[in-house]
Amino acid sequence: MSYIFKDRAEAGRALASELSGYGGREDGIVLALPRGGLPVAYEVATALGLPLDVLTVRKLGLPFQPELAIGAIASGDVTILDEGMVEQLGISRQDIIKIRNHELIELDRRERLYRRRRCALDLRGKLVIIVDDGVATGATMKAAIEAVRRLAADRVVVAVPVAPARTRDAMEHVADEVICLNCPEPFLAVGQFYAEFGQVSDKEVQRLLADARKLVTVGAAAASLDHLEGSENSSGLESEVDCAMGAAEGLAERLHIHERHVHIDRPEFILDGDLAIPAETRGVILFAHGSGSSRHSPRNKLVARELNDSGFATLLLDLLTRREEAVDVQTGELRFDIELLSERLLAGTDWVKRRRDLAGLPIGYFGASTGAAAALVAAAQRSDDVSAVVSRGGRPDLAEGSLSSVRAPTLLIVGGDDTEVIELNRRAYSKLTCEKELAIVPGAGHLFEEPGALVRVSELARRWFEEHLVV
Repeated sequence: MSYIFKDRAEAGRALASELSGYGGREDGIVLALPRGGLPVAYEVATALGLPLDVLTVRKLGLPFQPELAIGAIASGDVTILDEGMVEQLGISRQDIIKIRNHELIELDRRERLYRRRRCALDLRGKLVIIVDDGVATGATMKAAIEAVRRLAADRVVVAVPVAPARTRDAMEHVADEVICLNCPEPFLAVGQFYAEFGQVSDKEVQRLLADARKLVTVGAAAASLDHLEGSENSSGLESEVDCAMGAAEGLAERLHIHERHVHIDRPEFILDGDLAIPAETRGVILFAHGSGSSRHSPRNKLVARELNDSGFATLLLDLLTRREEAVDVQTGELRFDIELLSERLLAGTDWVKRRRDLAGLPIGYFGASTGAAAALVAAAQRSDDVSAVVSRGGRPDLAEGSLSSVRAPTLLIVGGDDTEVIELNRRAYSKLTCEKELAIVPGAGHLFEEPGALVRVSELARRWFEEHLVV
């Protein structure tokens, strides 16, 4: 029985796993064939940390049978014809010109709509990965390959979830590499191998392209902050953090987000936090940082920016007081006191619930390292208050006694090279009884400092919260 993908996004994630060796390459570019190829290519580009663009291609179909391709056209004045079929069907050159001119109108419309005023990405000397949701005859893909060759790409990789074996073999003669996950027979149409195969709208294409551009910029800012991890509490680094964050903020057009420094004031302690609230807020997410970190963590701040831009308020909270932090630098005991940290996180949760501008909004937790354990313990205690939990490189094993009581849907994100923590997360995953998912980011270590790794974390977290933080 042929494998059926749930949807294009699932197919894209499967492709991304096969293409993980290309992750983070400075010369890499992902090109999608719109419109159906965009959701697939988006998953590939964000997982690999590569730029995403479109290559507009139109099939040349017969007027009386549009699905039967006699060739294709692509951006850059590329025309590919199946001369054998043209001759067999007795199609005149005048008919071909008429068909081509008709499709050129739609190709030009899509080019203007998708690209706006942006120039196409420079492909000279690049590794280009061309992605579609599937290939039947291969006419459009051949046109795409020819267009990319003319633009002086150094290496062309075709990546598709499904294609007939004969089409895959034909593509191998014109591309440098072909990644095809399935070659089922009989092959009637691409859509038969997807459970959900709705039409992709122009609006969806525009959104995915905009999101991809934003994530690449966030990833670039993250890369510039790699050397700050582990020194996040040093006040002398503040100007460097602010400078690096400025690049991400500028592209994200964050003028609609209101930020302020806040205090969680209780008789026994005072906690510092940084609160960001978008003009239209769909939920609020509390960040519980890991050991040796703080609310100034560049990585958490970058993830928070992505969530803010998706309409989520964020509270980056120091779970220890300033005095406790100073003492803990010497002893290192409090940062592993999960019971204490979870109590502080719950204090932050109560504070959020009391605010008029956040009241009634669904609440989520984002925890890193030991902060993830605190988030799970707190979620287990407040199943009515917490709607979702995301763990980044977390230590859920430290919350072992509470795992079976967690009711909030939980996403565990672990770096593919963080082998010890992967095993700890797998054991914790088996003990969770809530809706759950374990996502492994290929090629990433514990700190997700590799190119594209933090971009993938941001995207996974955003999707999880969008799905589960619903008013």
